[in-house]
Amino acid sequence: MSVLPKEVVQEIVKENNFQTPQEIIAFMKESFRDVIQEMLEAELEVELGYAKGENPPAGAENTRNGYAPKTVRSELGPIELDIPRDRKGQFDPKIVPKYSRDVSGIEDKVISLYARGMSTRDIHDQIKDLYGVEISAEMVSKITDRITPEIKEWQNRPLERIYPLIFMDAIHYKVREDGQINKRAAYVVMGVNMEGNKDILGIWIGDNESAKFWLGILNDLKNRGVEDVLVFCVDGLTGIKEAIEAAYPKADIQRCIIHQLRNSFKYVSYKDIKEFAGDFKGVYTAANEDIALDKLCELKDKWGKQYPYAFRSWENNWDILSPFFKYPNEVRKIMYTTNIIEGLNRQFRKVTKSKSVFPSDSSLEKMLYLASMNIMKKWTQRYRNWDQVLNQLLIMYGERLESYVIN
Repeated sequence: MSVLPKEVVQEIVKENNFQTPQEIIAFMKESFRDVIQEMLEAELEVELGYAKGENPPAGAENTRNGYAPKTVRSELGPIELDIPRDRKGQFDPKIVPKYSRDVSGIEDKVISLYARGMSTRDIHDQIKDLYGVEISAEMVSKITDRITPEIKEWQNRPLERIYPLIFMDAIHYKVREDGQINKRAAYVVMGVNMEGNKDILGIWIGDNESAKFWLGILNDLKNRGVEDVLVFCVDGLTGIKEAIEAAYPKADIQRCIIHQLRNSFKYVSYKDIKEFAGDFKGVYTAANEDIALDKLCELKDKWGKQYPYAFRSWENNWDILSPFFKYPNEVRKIMYTTNIIEGLNRQFRKVTKSKSVFPSDSSLEKMLYLASMNIMKKWTQRYRNWDQVLNQLLIMYGERLESYVIN
């Protein structure tokens, strides 16, 4: 359906004698400016109670006070406006807000490109090609700063009272600080709720991993409403075990079985790896912990003298490897690997690969937050066979779970 009647369009074409598409765009740009200008005048008329060119009402407390020039960005390019003013400085137009210089959605476009990991140079080129507007690196930073309050609100939002599973990991970046390049870690926490849905619970930017830092994150979760967690699935994160035991003493801590296997395999000769891996399958597929220990002992008798370091980590970390064996297969399929959060980290790396060094913690936080929002939009389905998983967990943790089950 046409916005304008056909007769009006024909009259516009006839009067302007357009020869090129550029002439049409120039006409549209000028028309767009005229419409915006008239809307500004109409807004002030409503605000003050009298129109442009009329005398103010007797006893009026506020009156017109000329104009202020302002250049705004639009999809048709930069547009020069004359913003009407009032003497008291109270007029804040809705069509072009007081501190806004964008009437086109360019800022949303910049944020969208930034979220995809595009460099400031690429963003500059894209916006210039599309809108004829120059966007500097400083302007990109200012535009994306718009989401800072949104990040703070998201990072502090209330969480659910219980999560059957929580995955935790850290991904490392370089950040410039006081003229020096420092290593920083983005600590990522992902939860699976009682409905079987995944959610990124938060991202924290900090220094090297430590029990103190992890405890701060876990206390943050508690302060946001997380009362209980059944299982924390983690990799070999420094200080994580001590922090979890302090914050959630009832929770099981499960180290990633896949990473544990990879750690063992790196000590095994290539010629033996296939046989060794086949033998080890009897350990991590065991029906229970006793059988798993027996299988591990059998493997050590067979391979221990040749590859002693392949078994040392299993023995040293058995307390955080063994919880796996008390769960049924439906639950094991979810918890035996941290690949789900590693997949999340891979997507983070994909959008941050253009940044060898971030100018600040906040710039890193912004990009990871925007990437998280895009990633979570795709998480539309719960875990497969979650009804079976939940029933198994209800049998195992009846008293702890019953009060949280949604009727």
